[in-house]
Amino acid sequence: MAKEIERKFLVKDDAWRAEAVSASTFIQAYVATQEDRSLRVRLINDKRATLTIKIGRQLISRDEFEYDIPVEDARELIGSALGIVLEKTRHEVEHEGFTWEVDVYAGAYEGLVVAEVEMEHEDQQPPLPSWVGREVTGDRRFSNLVMATEDLSEELCGGVSHSA
Repeated sequence: MAKEIERKFLVKDDAWRAEAVSASTFIQAYVATQEDRSLRVRLINDKRATLTIKIGRQLISRDEFEYDIPVEDARELIGSALGIVLEKTRHEVEHEGFTWEVDVYAGAYEGLVVAEVEMEHEDQQPPLPSWVGREVTGDRRFSNLVMATEDLSEELCGGVSHSA
C-alpha cells in the first residue's frame, strides 16, 4: 500500500513553465465513489492507463493503490464516468529538491491551474516557489473527485481570478 501525502496550491503566474521538465496529458474519470473512497481511471498521453483506488477522508493524506490496465479498458470505463470527465496537462517542475505537479485544466475547467507537491510526511515543509499562490489543500472544491462529481466549473473558472 502506498500513502499519498500532498499539499495543493493555486498557481498565480506562468513562471513555473521555465522550470518544467516534462508534460503528460490526462483524461481522468471516476467510476465509483463513496464518502471515504473512490475508484478512478486515467488515460495518460492516450498510450497508458491506470486504475486507482483512494481510501481516506483527509485531503492531505490518503491510502492509494494504483494499477496499470489496458488502454481499451480505460476508454470503456471513461465512457461510464460519473459526472465530468476531467482533462488536464500535468507538468512536472523540480524546485529545491521537491517535484511539483502543475495541472493545467482543459474542457469544463479550462483556465484552472493547480500545483501539488508530494511529501514524505505530513509535517514536511517544502520550500514554496514564487509562482505558487493560495493553498487549497483543505478546500474540497479543488479535489479532482469533487470537481468531477459536482460541476464547480462556473465557481472555479467562471471569470474569477485564481491567483493568491
